[in-house]
Amino acid sequence: MVIKKRRIVWDNIAKEYIKNSLQHIKQDSPQNADKVKNTINLKIKEIPDNPERYALDKYRLNNEGSYHAFEIYRFRISYFVNDSEIRIVRIRHTNQIPLKY
Repeated sequence: MVIKKRRIVWDNIAKEYIKNSLQHIKQDSPQNADKVKNTINLKIKEIPDNPERYALDKYRLNNEGSYHAFEIYRFRISYFVNDSEIRIVRIRHTNQIPLKY
């Protein structure tokens, strides 16, 4: 039996937030911006191997178990898991006030 690997899809809001954040980091240190980008992308690419690896997203309202989140470099990355894909739904800096969604 062959298990199909889920594809990773980014919501536009998450994509725009990380893009703007990396541009901000790049103003002070292009090397650090590249390091943050590469590490975040690496962590996200590992998710399909074990989607339940990270804890349930405690800020997701009515989370029935499909939303997970992890933190890296002071960014909180939330993602949704279903049978066909892993959707990166939200990225927020940990210094921001936590918002339920």
